[in-house]
Parts: sequence; structure tokens; C-alpha cells
Amino acid sequence: MAYQDDIALMAHLMRRAAFGAGRDELEARVAKGYEATVEELLHPETQPAVDMYTLLRYQPASLLPGGQPPMGNVNFMYHLVNTKRPLEEKMALFWHHVFATGNSKVDNYDQLLEQIGLFRQQGMGNYRDLLLTIARNPTMIFWLDNNQNHGTAVNENWGRELLELFSMGVGAYTEK
Repeated sequence: MAYQDDIALMAHLMRRAAFGAGRDELEARVAKGYEATVEELLHPETQPAVDMYTLLRYQPASLLPGGQPPMGNVNFMYHLVNTKRPLEEKMALFWHHVFATGNSKVDNYDQLLEQIGLFRQQGMGNYRDLLLTIARNPTMIFWLDNNQNHGTAVNENWGRELLELFSMGVGAYTEK
């Protein structure tokens, strides 16, 4: 019974901190131990990055600059499915939803994939550092219309959204 409880606990962890796990992986992780699994999840650099060779071999357009829009999706999904760093990928997906940008406006999968890479690199670190980096990210600049902001035509969308949505909240700052 204790073994089944360990499997259930590990399954819960893997659903919350990853994208779930099959029975074989759960058994291997139970054998490794709960604390060791948590440490592995929290330190993704200890695990190998996704091997892009298979993706390049079967979907070369997914890695080409200016690749077809669905290829950007293939690249991201390939990482999600094949990662040995599931918490890192889950956090990248989480931040991609928080800092909501998309191809509907940006229309540049290379920039979107670069932004997702940024979420992989900084998504488990300090939020302030992530916010400062994302504020200068070309995808976010375009998404929040800062590319249209200049001296004779001020566009406040970037600054307002950055403050309201991602840092201080509505009404927590003054526009003066």
C-alpha cells in the first residue's frame, strides 16, 4: 500500500510541476525519491536540453528563419513533449500565457520562439529580471504598440499595460 501511496504522490507532483508521467517514469522517480525528483525539477540545467536533431530531420522548416507559422507551433510542441526539463517547459508555457503575445498580431514566429526561449531561460528565476527583459523584448514591444510610440504621437499602451497587467496593477500608479 505504501508503494501505491508513493506512486500517487509522485503522480500528483508530475501533474503539477510537469505534464504528467507514465507508469514507468513514475516508478523510476519513486525509486529515485521524492526530494531528488523535486531537486531535479527545480534545477533543469542538470538535465539535457531537447535534442533538436530529430525535429530538424523531419521538420526542417520549423528551425528556419521565417518558417511557416505552423512550424513555430511544431517547434514549441516538440519541446513540450520531448523535454527532460518539464518544469522549465511548464513555466515557459505559463509565462507565454501571462505575457500574452501571439502570431495574430506579431506575425513573426521567429520572434515568438525567441520569446519562448527567453521564458525557458528566465522563467524560473527572479520575476523583476524577467519583467525587465520582457519589457525590452521585440515581441512584447510590438504586441503593446511601443513600436508606434514617438515624440509626435505618444502611444501609452506599452507603459500602461506593463504597469497594470504585469507589475503594479490597476490604480496602483499615477499617470502624472
